[in-house]
Amino acid sequence: MSLPALLVLGTGFGALNLVKHLGDDYAITVVSPRNHFLFTPLLPSTTVGTIEFRSIIEPIRSVREDLRFYQAEATGLDPTSRTVRCVATTDRHVFDVAYDILVIAVGAVSNTFGVPGVAEHALFLKELHDARELRRRIIRNFEQANLPGITPEERRRLLQFVVCGGGPTGVEVAAELHDFLVEDLRKAYPPLVAEARITLVEATNDILSSFDEKLRRYATAVFARQRITVLTESPVVRVTERAIVLKDGSMLEYGLLLWSTGNGPTPFVAQVQLPKDDRSRLIVDRFFRVKGYENIYALGDCCIIEGSPLPATSQVAQQQGRYLAHALTRRARGRSVEPFQYKHLGMLAYIGGRRALADLESVKGRGWVTWLFWRSAYLTKIVSIRNKLSILVDWLKAFVFGRDISQF
Repeated sequence: MSLPALLVLGTGFGALNLVKHLGDDYAITVVSPRNHFLFTPLLPSTTVGTIEFRSIIEPIRSVREDLRFYQAEATGLDPTSRTVRCVATTDRHVFDVAYDILVIAVGAVSNTFGVPGVAEHALFLKELHDARELRRRIIRNFEQANLPGITPEERRRLLQFVVCGGGPTGVEVAAELHDFLVEDLRKAYPPLVAEARITLVEATNDILSSFDEKLRRYATAVFARQRITVLTESPVVRVTERAIVLKDGSMLEYGLLLWSTGNGPTPFVAQVQLPKDDRSRLIVDRFFRVKGYENIYALGDCCIIEGSPLPATSQVAQQQGRYLAHALTRRARGRSVEPFQYKHLGMLAYIGGRRALADLESVKGRGWVTWLFWRSAYLTKIVSIRNKLSILVDWLKAFVFGRDISQF
């Protein structure tokens, strides 16, 4: 007797933990445009070379031996015939994959909120190629600003680094960029680093809005000492090739613009005919079944639990994936399943200068000791021993020899 076909779309935290913890009761197929899992919490560290790119990725095929994987993008769903239309990322070959149970864990994309010019001119930070482009552009701007004949105005523009979005990702990118400037680029471009500016733009009245108020104030004070300008209550209404336009009419020129202002639906979730909320997230129950369907599930940033919304974080997706793995295994073996219960483990954020924040249930930590905790906590979450060792070596190399400033 053949096993039920379980099709998983995506290779993020939800999908990885689902596949890793499932029993041997299903024939598992994974479809994703990338053939690896990406540890996104450390993605900002790769943008400046604190950690190397390959140290935070895990091949999805190495998660379990009985896994079938197709590197492709899901483009359509037919719940009646129980098939998903896919397009290969290599040669655009189109094919269908049948399923008995479908799990949608495709994550989300950066939300531009319809601001004109963002998609054309801003950089994002969702995938490894985004981090590589950020790293390349930082060095490119310094090399261009270093050329003879560049006007002072153009040099100042090239060295103005703007981050839109005061959440953890935006804050950590600004912090990592600050460290890169003062610890490494200052040695290679001494006159230029003195002119470089980092500006963090946030539409609401504070950065890190999900953190404790005292920690938010501490982060703002640290940024002020590090000469990172924080502009709150400053919604962006338009982006041009060289400047952002704020709601009050003021303009801020930039040489590099990172857009990190929240999540939007992937093209697959946006077009699929399944129940969604007003932000195009799939509506699921506390067993992660998509509303109205018994054999279609959703996990992570692409879904919302009806009546019980959760933040779009890696720890949420991780717990959801692990829960669904045990739930599907129990169902396959005829056992009862309890609804999902989320356990909040707290939040961490790096703010530069070997300082971090830890907003935990019993502890509100900040400073250097918290930075050590931040590093150790993330290190324990890395999947393989190989990558744990790689990250330790990367941190040691950056501390002893500095970050690499080559452009490639």
